[in-house]
Amino acid sequence: MCSLVCSQKILTGIDADEQLAGYSCHCAHFLTHGLEGLNKEIEMELGQISSRNLGHDDRGISDHGKEARFPFLDENVVSFLNSLPVWEKANLTSPCGIGEKLILPLAAVELASLLLPKWAMQFGSRIAKMEKNNEKAYDKCGRLQIISLENLSVEN
Repeated sequence: MCSLVCSQKILTGIDADEQLAGYSCHCAHFLTHGLEGLNKEIEMELGQISSRNLGHDDRGISDHGKEARFPFLDENVVSFLNSLPVWEKANLTSPCGIGEKLILPLAAVELASLLLPKWAMQFGSRIAKMEKNNEKAYDKCGRLQIISLENLSVEN
């Protein structure tokens, strides 16, 4: 039963845009009103999430038989994101569509480097398993030797 219930849950990124200056209107707001105006806009949008966004988002997801999880509405996440200045969450001096929610890909890269085990490329990709099992790392690849000999005869 748990696997059925667990497979019905959806992790969403809903409301990340409001907190991380992710909408194109945030870029325009920054250009016309500066950081102070943008901060007020984000604060106003955060105040409206529960009444404006959350209800219809949850109904839309549950209409498909899924149960939503909203990590960007976790109290600790909201507190942390609110503690950061907006320029650490987004680079709105970049062209619109590029600098919004900049903290997310940076965090993903950091998490991946911390959580994933380190492997040499040939071991991590398991390419060695696709070759002959009796080959050793110090063996010369016969296919490459043939190509090299063919190239030498063509060049001479």
